[in-house]
Amino acid sequence: MAKRPPTWSRYTPEEVEAIVTKLAKEGHAPSRIGTILRDQHGVPLTKPVTGKTITMIMKDAGLAPSIPEDLETLLKKATRLYAHLEKNKKDSYNKRALQSVEARIYKLAKYYKRQGVLPADWKYEAKVASLI
Repeated sequence: MAKRPPTWSRYTPEEVEAIVTKLAKEGHAPSRIGTILRDQHGVPLTKPVTGKTITMIMKDAGLAPSIPEDLETLLKKATRLYAHLEKNKKDSYNKRALQSVEARIYKLAKYYKRQGVLPADWKYEAKVASLI
């Protein structure tokens, strides 16, 4: 991956940061902001252009999400699977899928606690045990 911005990119670092903060204020997630920058503005990656990632730019502007996007997605998925299993108690395939998702949540939470992104007392309560 290149360390410097592409020569054909017509945006300055300040313009890219302004676009990112504008999109973050509109409520877009970091991955969605990256897609919008790529598809609508022709910015392939923000780090070579600005020297910062989208999440860093959002954090500097005070717009960063409290929970990282990948962990939040897994939490939503676990909630949907749990709601499904409340209605369909014998669905063993999705029981296993919920266990798998919860394992990934634990693994990511452990990593983010080590990195200092999540507070040390953050805890996810497993819902699989109540279904077995």
